[in-house]
Amino acid sequence: MKKSHPFRRVMLASAATVSGIVLLLTLKPSSDPGGAQAAGALPQQTAAAQESAQGGAAAKDGTFTGDTVDTQYGPVQVRVTVSGGKITKAEALQQPKGGQSDQISGNAIPKLNKEAVTAGLNGSIDAISGASYTSAGYGKSLQSALDKASAGTGTGATGGGGAAKAATVTGDAVDTQYGPVQVRITVSGGKITKAEAVKAPTGGQSTTISGNAVPKLNQEAVAAGTANIDAISGASYTSAGYKKSLQSALDKVPAAESDKGTGAGAASADPKPSPTPSSAAGSGGAAAGGATSNGGGTYTGSVVQTEYGPVQVRVTLTKGRITSASAVQAPTGGRSDQVSANAIPKLNQEAVTAGDGDIDAVSGASYTSAGYKKSLQSALDQAGG
Repeated sequence: MKKSHPFRRVMLASAATVSGIVLLLTLKPSSDPGGAQAAGALPQQTAAAQESAQGGAAAKDGTFTGDTVDTQYGPVQVRVTVSGGKITKAEALQQPKGGQSDQISGNAIPKLNKEAVTAGLNGSIDAISGASYTSAGYGKSLQSALDKASAGTGTGATGGGGAAKAATVTGDAVDTQYGPVQVRITVSGGKITKAEAVKAPTGGQSTTISGNAVPKLNQEAVAAGTANIDAISGASYTSAGYKKSLQSALDKVPAAESDKGTGAGAASADPKPSPTPSSAAGSGGAAAGGATSNGGGTYTGSVVQTEYGPVQVRVTLTKGRITSASAVQAPTGGRSDQVSANAIPKLNQEAVTAGDGDIDAVSGASYTSAGYKKSLQSALDQAGG
């Protein structure tokens, strides 16, 4: 009977273990991009974003406004400022509001803006917990803004032709409970350099309130560079009217800047509203938001006052067909939030489907539907439809 050798058995077992480890290491792949993608570590990017990330077609410097995206709780629209191939600022021009939406947007939007700046040109941002619809709408509008940045179509976009020239435009007159408000701005290089109220409530206490509020609102408009400004305490109606008129002026900026570039002239100092995008377009087409020579362009209809609040519609036409419709203004507050949230997406869809202003009213939203139709028709009238 042979003697066992424990030491020999230990040595053989150790050698077998080492051999097994070496074999496993030789079989393991050096990387697993497919697994990373499945885990969500590599979000999808558009071709434009991929080119930019790889050093290809870089985004132009300037300010770019994304498409309005309708969500279940209201529209979302994003504007970004790009400088040196990076997003330096992101903001929401439109966001769900009314009731609980105010709280949700107040929490989510600042975080989404921060994420957009951090993510940069790939537009890959995470949804904010408790605000999935708003986050999804924000992401879509952000991506459309970045697509425009890649194409170089935006306010103050610079490329081989240099920066856009200065333009002075006057917003629509907005009626408030105490009188009309109308704002005029001067824009240069994609920034508001001057803001002033052509009209403001006057008479009695209104003169004192306007004298206090309007200079502050003018200062806020220049500092913010957008219509996303805070209301002045004690002047809520004037502030709301100022913001609406300011936004309508900003909507007209791209076309007005295009006019400056073609020698057609910018809006004059006359306090009447400056031309709409359709009439302000140059012969060879306009910047984003204006008319183009192929029967396309973006047109904003007149503000229509209804029993529950103003309605204003914006449409985009491509080769004479409505490709996008959105409500710039809609009744808000109380039950109107719910009615508008239900009706506006349906009216937008009807406008695109019908291709004209002959659309059906949405049940339970007769006033909003009637206002929508009138504003839609005025937008089409500007387009020559």
